[in-house]
Amino acid sequence: MEHGILLSAADDLDFMIHGVFQYSFFGHEVWITTTHVCVFLVMLILIGFSVAANRCMKKGREVPGAFQNVVELIVEKLDGMVDVSMGKFAPKFYNYIGTVFIFILFSNISGLLGLRPPTADYGVTLPLALITFTLIHVNKWKYQKPMTIWEDYCSPLPKWLPIWAPINLISNLAVPVSLSLRLFANVLSGTAMMALVYGLLKWVAIGWPAALHVYFDLFSGAIQTYVFCMLTMTYISNEIGDGTRR
Repeated sequence: MEHGILLSAADDLDFMIHGVFQYSFFGHEVWITTTHVCVFLVMLILIGFSVAANRCMKKGREVPGAFQNVVELIVEKLDGMVDVSMGKFAPKFYNYIGTVFIFILFSNISGLLGLRPPTADYGVTLPLALITFTLIHVNKWKYQKPMTIWEDYCSPLPKWLPIWAPINLISNLAVPVSLSLRLFANVLSGTAMMALVYGLLKWVAIGWPAALHVYFDLFSGAIQTYVFCMLTMTYISNEIGDGTRR
């Protein structure tokens, strides 16, 4: 069964994930869902903006125009956020943190365009958290000696008494779960609330739900984006330390 991609496109408005169309892949039925389509639309918009920004900066003027000012402001603020959290190692993570921040933010606020926010699907937030999890441990093994890592797992007991090692291991494995669930749950709750408002109130929901969109899409979406990126930078910075292998 096909459903509208836009949340406001159907009378039977809901916040569930639906199949748009299916195809056969090596004998298996594969569905393209509303999440796939919304992610694709978000990516198209961001790629279009990136291409326009790249061309603008290549022809950048000493006295910038409006669009160049916007691009420079975005880059300056994102790089500044990374600088504050990661210090001298910030340049290595400008691109990753900036890309994740913009993607999550635009996905969170895509409800303003009538889309179902891609981040309201756990299949989107979990891969983002797993990428962060991978970066955390790549930097852990890059900047820490194996014995130091073992001592951390055994902490607060001595390294020859690894009673706490399983618990510390579980706490490490919980990082991507907590990161992904926090983002997913907050965005899904806002999506569900707005779907209930429009689905139950219908013609009464004219004009005033804009205030709810400001909170659920803009404010909450921006906060959750900042929290995800800040936790990512904090976890990675903790593993890097002062940058010397210890």
